[in-house]
Amino acid sequence: MDYPGNLFVVAAPSGAGKSSLVKALLELDSHVQPSVSHTTRAPRGQEKHGREYFFVPEAEFDQMVLADAFVEWAHVHGKRYGTSKKAIEDRIAHGHDVILEIDWQGALQIKRIFANAVLVFILPPSWDELRSRLERRGEDAPEVIETRLRNAAAEMAQCKEFDFVIINELFERALFDLKAIVHAQRLKYVSQKRLRAECFQALGL
Repeated sequence: MDYPGNLFVVAAPSGAGKSSLVKALLELDSHVQPSVSHTTRAPRGQEKHGREYFFVPEAEFDQMVLADAFVEWAHVHGKRYGTSKKAIEDRIAHGHDVILEIDWQGALQIKRIFANAVLVFILPPSWDELRSRLERRGEDAPEVIETRLRNAAAEMAQCKEFDFVIINELFERALFDLKAIVHAQRLKYVSQKRLRAECFQALGL
């Protein structure tokens, strides 16, 4: 189905800067809305229930899986994450642009359901920089960082399945690239004809 709104899906290994880039985009572009995922992990730092994630117990997550409430869900670093299908459909059906931050498994699952979804993968400029960013966060124990780095190799190997790849070496440049992807999607023929119907009609198109 061709929804009026666009669906952008951003994935990256931990520490690549995905969350910072999406947050900056949301601050700059009021027409893009975040999609809040469900997770069984505990909140980090200043995260709040219903803002960054819906933090739910394992039993509640199980119930949602059985009810087929998720468009995708996956195990990531020992915890589960899922995206509500209804929440996405409601927003893009009303013409809103929605952006998701999820892992690569979830991104590919979403592409199978929402064929027009735009998949974006964020890469770090090097392994050393990725490790440095994970350490600077100060949120994970050394053994957790090592696990994240091991997982990163498998995650980054999936970038070839995505529509766009951004290398987050310089944050401002990476943000410009992300904005460019969003803007270009809005300039596609079907989007322009829908949003500027009067212009197309006046031109006899």
